[in-house]
Amino acid sequence: MNAALWTVAALLAAAFLVAGLNKLLIPREKLAKAPGGGWALDFTPRFIKLLGTLEILGAAGLTLPALLHIAPVLVPIAATCLAALMTGATVVVLRRREYVHVLVDLTYLALTMFLAISRFGLGPTLQ
Repeated sequence: MNAALWTVAALLAAAFLVAGLNKLLIPREKLAKAPGGGWALDFTPRFIKLLGTLEILGAAGLTLPALLHIAPVLVPIAATCLAALMTGATVVVLRRREYVHVLVDLTYLALTMFLAISRFGLGPTLQ
């Protein structure tokens, strides 16, 4: 089970790192032209940069505390925060009626919740 949790954490960290970097480095207008990126026009560039920063911090929080054995309880906390972020993303996409993209957001939401619940259940010892 621990190997599965590490795998999920690593995959989620990679996905959120890429998504966060895209939000930080790509202009809003270009993000909006990408498939499923129409939501970007509903928000200010500053808010999109904030989302990118939060995703990068969340990606770091999914792996670094456990890898470095420093405050490993931060892993499920980061997963919970990313789950909250994905809940908001799901609501935005639902309101835009982009149902194909809802499935992607719900998948990320399910994986972050799985990681959060499992890691909270294991306690602070992440081996």
